[in-house]
Amino acid sequence: MRPLEDVRIVAVEQYGAGPFGSVHLADLGAEVIKIEDPRVGGDVGRYVPPYAEGEDSLFFEAFNRNKRSLSLDLSSREGRAVFEDLVRVSDVVYSNLRGDVPAKIGITYDDLKHLNPAIVCCSLTGFGMTGPRRKEPGYDYVLQGLAGWMHVTGEPEGPPAKSGLSMVDYSGGLVAAISLLAGLHAARRDGVGMDCDVSLYDTAIGLLTYPAAWHLNEGFVPERTRHSAHPSLVPFQAFEAKDGWLVVGCAKEKFWQRLAVVVGHPEWARDARFATFADRRRNKDVLLPLLEDIFRRRTVAEWLEPLYAASIPCGPINDVATALTDDHTAARGLLVETEHPRWGTVRQVASPVRVGTHRAEHRRAPARNEDFGHVVRDLLGYDDGKVAALAEAGAFGPPAREEAS
Repeated sequence: MRPLEDVRIVAVEQYGAGPFGSVHLADLGAEVIKIEDPRVGGDVGRYVPPYAEGEDSLFFEAFNRNKRSLSLDLSSREGRAVFEDLVRVSDVVYSNLRGDVPAKIGITYDDLKHLNPAIVCCSLTGFGMTGPRRKEPGYDYVLQGLAGWMHVTGEPEGPPAKSGLSMVDYSGGLVAAISLLAGLHAARRDGVGMDCDVSLYDTAIGLLTYPAAWHLNEGFVPERTRHSAHPSLVPFQAFEAKDGWLVVGCAKEKFWQRLAVVVGHPEWARDARFATFADRRRNKDVLLPLLEDIFRRRTVAEWLEPLYAASIPCGPINDVATALTDDHTAARGLLVETEHPRWGTVRQVASPVRVGTHRAEHRRAPARNEDFGHVVRDLLGYDDGKVAALAEAGAFGPPAREEAS
């Protein structure tokens, strides 16, 4: 069995952060049933441009492989009844909504524990379900600004900058997945479920880590650094070569001693100005221009060869295309393929989560409501009459009407 093959998750999820968290669980074998609101065409991720046609987008494919889809109107009495039947036979209700919405639509533990005392209700929201911002919508870009990330990103004389990737969303999804699994473990051990109140805001503040500790305890003021330099380790930054850029880092004294030899100045390792971490940081305005001038004299490839040979932490600054075609990317099995009726063979990156020797299987993201039969008949055991009655009542969206003749 795959690691999570005995786990069923009802996912009231949409767009990026929530689906990113659950796609790793789906890759590990969990049955993730996406609840898609038929009133709005399902998950908004289905329509994200530029690579979108109808209800299919490559954005949606990247976040929803190996999942199932059910169109269900949770605002209707009948749709709610179907949802509650799913809760009875599931392990987790997972959502990413605004902080006040889980309680408003009744998907917290207190709302559902009478149906399944062991249910885990994991809510990934923008700002959490408590606090003055709980009713605000949370998006990655906004959170990078609020949490101070943009203030410390970019060149010192430039404007604030966001990360090139949606790192708050992605990190929030991973935090939610960890919380969900911890809650599930406890629920199976104790027979009692719980709420997991996870937020993008908490994630973004939590990732301030040691700069926050430095500030809170010693008054350190984080600031942008030239060429993405480390705030305390010198040298550890991007250097411009003759034909591109590379990162070189001396995170240990031995690396600096080796680098001094590689750049043709072994005496620098003994120079009192540069001998220790503290010395180099204090004299960085002297050392870094010297190094920058030296690195500009050769190509990236010409530098990487001796740096690799000396086991100095380093690497080229690749574009995305080069990163995806790197030999190590292929060797680690980080590119996967699925077959899609509209897109044909879809290539995408795999989950980095590894558990034992298990190799994930990959199935394309579902069409909206594609798994209707599996959910309502196989899982819930509804007969034709009940399905017809629920459909007529609008549980699965507006009932179909025959055209007047």
